[in-house]
Amino acid sequence: MSAQETLAMKKRDAFGTGAARECRRSGMVPGIIYGADKAPEGIAVDPKTLSKELHKSGFFSRVFHLDIDGHKQQALVKDIQLHPVTDMPLHVDFMRVVKGTKIRVSIPIHFINEDKAPLLKRGGVLNIVRHSLEITAPADAMPESFTVDLSALDLSKGIHLSDLTMTSGVAAAYPARDNTLATVVMPKEEKKEEAE
Repeated sequence: MSAQETLAMKKRDAFGTGAARECRRSGMVPGIIYGADKAPEGIAVDPKTLSKELHKSGFFSRVFHLDIDGHKQQALVKDIQLHPVTDMPLHVDFMRVVKGTKIRVSIPIHFINEDKAPLLKRGGVLNIVRHSLEITAPADAMPESFTVDLSALDLSKGIHLSDLTMTSGVAAAYPARDNTLATVVMPKEEKKEEAE
């Protein structure tokens, strides 16, 4: 399950371009929270806190606890605008989530132990088809990432959805399209030896 960080922020009453500029001038990042059949709320977030979370794995798949002037709610980051030169956050959009609500998000896939996989030791090359997987999962049981241990798999058959461990309630959004996650390409010499 993904880690749930708490982000402290302030409520922002004014909306629009002028209000967003004023928020930035005061040293904060303007944003908005919407969803869960509630009215959108304007917020102001500390840029250092937001940048720190942005550079952690699974930024768009983590459920955050938002503390808006003492009022708490849970949300996912849906979009973030960055400065084209400095890469500092300029604006952030959050979507509220309610416990038990199923959400569709893209989760990163990490492939580990390449150096221990027999087929790769013999010169095979790992061809990653999917670096991330779109899933549906309950908001309170969202995985931060999937890990594939290459040393424990028969890579000659490729790596498929069935090789991932998913917790209850988590499912691939497009299982037919995303069934193959990676394949191994062997050198031509190796293929000839196997044929002989």
